[in-house]
Amino acid sequence: MDRKKELKHQYKEIPIEAGVYQIKNEKNNKIFIGSTRNFKNLNGKKFMLETNGFVPNKQLQKEWNEFGKDAFSFTILEKLKKKDEPYFNEKEALALLEEKWLEQTQPYGENGYHKK
Repeated sequence: MDRKKELKHQYKEIPIEAGVYQIKNEKNNKIFIGSTRNFKNLNGKKFMLETNGFVPNKQLQKEWNEFGKDAFSFTILEKLKKKDEPYFNEKEALALLEEKWLEQTQPYGENGYHKK
């Protein structure tokens, strides 16, 4: 199997996991907190930033363009623990988890890219 096929196979084998992530500007320590139903989508977030298309936050996009991609780090903060319950709502649980991290990190004003 060639390298490209091997990497594609590995990518497909990664389980789909939801949770909360952080994008941090290492130059000024400002952070953006986000959630996703699939951590594989983080590459899509990077791509949106690199192509000047990060619609969710214009200030983050502006600073990405100003400082460059090497000034930013992506971190998974917490994975959503899915429950085997018939009424478990992943979307709601993810929103609550993100809210917890917004409360904990307070990424507002000088500390981050969110508005209260």
